[in-house]
Amino acid sequence: MSDRKHIVLTVTNDLTYDRRMYRICTALVDAGFNVTLTGRLLKTSAAFTPGHFQTHRIRCFFNKGFLFYKEYNIRLFFYLLRLRFDIACACDLDTALPVIMSSKLRGKKTVYDAHEYFSEVPELTHRPIIKAVWQWIGRMTIPRFDTRYTVGAELANLMGKVYGVAFDVIRNIAPVDPFSDQKADDHIHREKVILYQGALNVGRGLEACINAMRQLADWTFWLAGEGDITEQLKQQVRDQGLEERVRFLGWVHPDKLPDLMAQARISINLRERESLNDYYSLPNKFFDAIHAHLPSIHMAYPEYQHIVSKYPCAVLIDEVNVDAIVRAVQFLDEHPQVYFGLVQGCQLASAEFTWENESQRLIQIYQTL
Repeated sequence: MSDRKHIVLTVTNDLTYDRRMYRICTALVDAGFNVTLTGRLLKTSAAFTPGHFQTHRIRCFFNKGFLFYKEYNIRLFFYLLRLRFDIACACDLDTALPVIMSSKLRGKKTVYDAHEYFSEVPELTHRPIIKAVWQWIGRMTIPRFDTRYTVGAELANLMGKVYGVAFDVIRNIAPVDPFSDQKADDHIHREKVILYQGALNVGRGLEACINAMRQLADWTFWLAGEGDITEQLKQQVRDQGLEERVRFLGWVHPDKLPDLMAQARISINLRERESLNDYYSLPNKFFDAIHAHLPSIHMAYPEYQHIVSKYPCAVLIDEVNVDAIVRAVQFLDEHPQVYFGLVQGCQLASAEFTWENESQRLIQIYQTL
């Protein structure tokens, strides 16, 4: 029998497009651990056979709401009771209870990977009862984990104060693409494409971006992703007659995203200030743009301000509205030297913010358990 420690990592989502979990599992395997990634199986799930680590997918009768979380947590709890492992990692609060309960019963080590401040996401802003339930789960579980980490220093500080425990920081950064080193002046010859990549959900400023296209007549807006408001956004585009300049690309395989970014002139990633999670967030798409040497537009929130003050690589706006978006795009369009400076800022930032650096800290966390 192998003497390598076995780590099981748990999520509630479909595994196929979860790039962060794929990176984490791969880094742990490369460090000498056995790894099992456990997630959800839907009727629409594509095959996911990474080869270098194991997967387990749970099929549920219920697929949304309270009944889904209850069923999934029960199924996950009994699966973990049967599985041989040394360390269990709950990726966000929606798998924390079964991980803590099963691991403490068996005397196993535990890790909490906070992809976000779960009880403060915008989807819960106007749902106080459900939010209170998740807050209670957080108080009951998070302090009991052996170690914890999250995606940025601001979230680590905030959650550390709330739960009275320390959080390490493992940023959500893609591995370096060896073919991404392009000359700054190559970008200006691209078509005028603004690219959004990620979930099409509330609070992302996508409605304002579409409205802005009415004033950006020579630009095209690409949306790479799906989400809760996909059909609403498509109807908005039809109502405004923007079908020729707003393209819905659907879910794009992670391997294809660099090709899309190589075609775009600007990347955009907005978060409305409706939740603490979004205000202190630092998503992977920010670093995706940096590594693609692609100037981007983001919110003037603390994590972005900290990085942009050191490496001018993006334009920051104070609020999500049409005028702010239009001004930012037109400013970059009318000031090519500023645009080139942002490309160069991306090049400098990409040398510091790498998955290679983050993965070393990740491995150290697991090796200490």
